[in-house]
Amino acid sequence: MTGSLMPLAKTTPTPLLYVRHGQTDWNLEGRMQGGQDIPLNDTGRKQARRNGMVMKDFLPDLGKTADDFIFVSSPMIRARETMEILRKEMGLDPHDYKVDERLREITFGNVEGMTVPEMMVERPEVVRMRREDKWGYVHPEGESYKMVSDRIFEWMSEQKDPMIIVAHGVVMRVLRGLLCGYAPAEIPDLETPQDQFLLWRDGSEAWI
Repeated sequence: MTGSLMPLAKTTPTPLLYVRHGQTDWNLEGRMQGGQDIPLNDTGRKQARRNGMVMKDFLPDLGKTADDFIFVSSPMIRARETMEILRKEMGLDPHDYKVDERLREITFGNVEGMTVPEMMVERPEVVRMRREDKWGYVHPEGESYKMVSDRIFEWMSEQKDPMIIVAHGVVMRVLRGLLCGYAPAEIPDLETPQDQFLLWRDGSEAWI
């Protein structure tokens, strides 16, 4: 697929700070996590604490305080745990944030819990079709990247205030695509570190 995504409106709130949830055991094992509610592991909690400490010190560099942002999380356990650790490290009430169902991770359907090597043995057709069109491929009983992008576009189009978002890797990729104009074929390969957070401001992005 060529071309780029329909851009979000110029009124998209800025700045945005995006935190991917910390590591889980399934991340470590390379399992298709998707819609499964897997908690953070010890490394993931350390990553969340790091991001909270760095963010607390970084906001003054933006000329902002935490009160200038809406805090919003995916409803999934790994995202909410990350948000609560983040807010605690920032000296804020850990539980005072919003949750939006549309920020949930992509659903990989009936291949969730499998690693790619396992899929190559048990579901080689899924591996093949994902490689042919990772953007448009709808996982069996699940979603495609495009479907996630559509719901994130709808969600972002409603937002008016600067935000600190905690969600997932695929959500991060499609949001970057919408904000920065990446081509659909590029989006599934965008990096999604868990030990840094993304700053998007005035049309450009940076890792902090």
